[in-house]
Amino acid sequence: MKTIMSKSLNFILLILLASTSTFAQKGKSSKKQGYLTDRQFWLQQMDKMVKPVLYNLAQDSLRIAMPKVTSVHIDNKEHRIKVQYVEVLGRVLSGIAPWLQLEGGSAEEIALRKQYRDWALKGINNALDSNAKDFMNFDIGGQQLVDASYVAYAFVRAPWLWENIGRKNQQLLVKSIQTTRRFKPVFSNWLLFSAMNEAFLAKYGFDWDPMRVDYALQQLEQWYVGDGMYSDGTSYAFDYYNSYVIHPYLAALVDIIGKKTSAYNPMFDKIKKRNERYAVIQERLINADGTYPATGRSIVYRGAAFHHLADMAWRKALPKQLSPEQVRGALTAVIRKTLESPGTYKNGWLTIGLYGDQPNLGDFYNNQGSPYICTNIFLPLGLPETDQFWSGPAVKWSAQKIWSGEDFPNDHSAGLK
Repeated sequence: MKTIMSKSLNFILLILLASTSTFAQKGKSSKKQGYLTDRQFWLQQMDKMVKPVLYNLAQDSLRIAMPKVTSVHIDNKEHRIKVQYVEVLGRVLSGIAPWLQLEGGSAEEIALRKQYRDWALKGINNALDSNAKDFMNFDIGGQQLVDASYVAYAFVRAPWLWENIGRKNQQLLVKSIQTTRRFKPVFSNWLLFSAMNEAFLAKYGFDWDPMRVDYALQQLEQWYVGDGMYSDGTSYAFDYYNSYVIHPYLAALVDIIGKKTSAYNPMFDKIKKRNERYAVIQERLINADGTYPATGRSIVYRGAAFHHLADMAWRKALPKQLSPEQVRGALTAVIRKTLESPGTYKNGWLTIGLYGDQPNLGDFYNNQGSPYICTNIFLPLGLPETDQFWSGPAVKWSAQKIWSGEDFPNDHSAGLK
């Protein structure tokens, strides 16, 4: 009798596990075809990546569950571990915010979004509740100026989050972000982190500092070097910071500050054109197999190297040279390549590396939260499945066409000063 009951319980558990592994199962149409659609694949990968973070934060157990891993080149291990919690919160939320904002979709996707909205709201509450185990201070060190800006960016991208966290948490969040004003930004892309925090305050009707925004905009204008690219500080580096930070942040500032004043209109027109040019360059950097040049610092941010291209697709701001379908194909290839290695995850958590676990690729500031910035490649999930980005037929992207021998338009630089 005991054996029969044990077998029955095991069978029931297997059924329950199968029913809760959202998007491991295929939709009706994909069952017939025997494969996941691109959107289902993206949702599957997003779920796998983000779940350990938001599930544990919602349970008030993130500090318990999250590994205390840092780069082998770390400068101050104890400090970097202290700041990893705000870091992972901002990076995860900023990437999935457009999808949290979206309504509708398949029954499976609606159920998944409902679950993530619930986890996000509970997690944010725990992060802001001084009595919670996962309470997060925003004033531990200068790195949190960076991290707070990604939290702010999430709320800029998803007003739904702001509207549903409750008045008390709204006030606590504003106060937390304001505390980072005490930190002096590094004379680099960090100026944009200060500007984003102020733009968040401006968007939701709080007192904001126009000088911090102006300083960032004016200085980035001075750092524009041509062909759609900026130097990151006084020296140009061939890395992906134009995509990790500079272009997406400038695009958000254009949207928010452009509604507050017309003073920057000539500059904003140039920024939009540079956004388009750099999107063209980004798409051409993606090889036919989804690989791309592994150059510059922060390369362990994986798919965030194409934060800008994903952002342009989500905002429906792609230049005419790029069809949404080819961008979908290129970004899907990047997601597959950067996440396919068996070493990508360790016990469910992202490792420090580009293709699996590659400790020496890390930088002195990388902790367990750092690689989660790669969730920003998932921004187009904020477009409905009926949008051309998802519904259009698969087409080759530039590298596929060129390296299969097709005739193809040549490329020319653009000044745009």
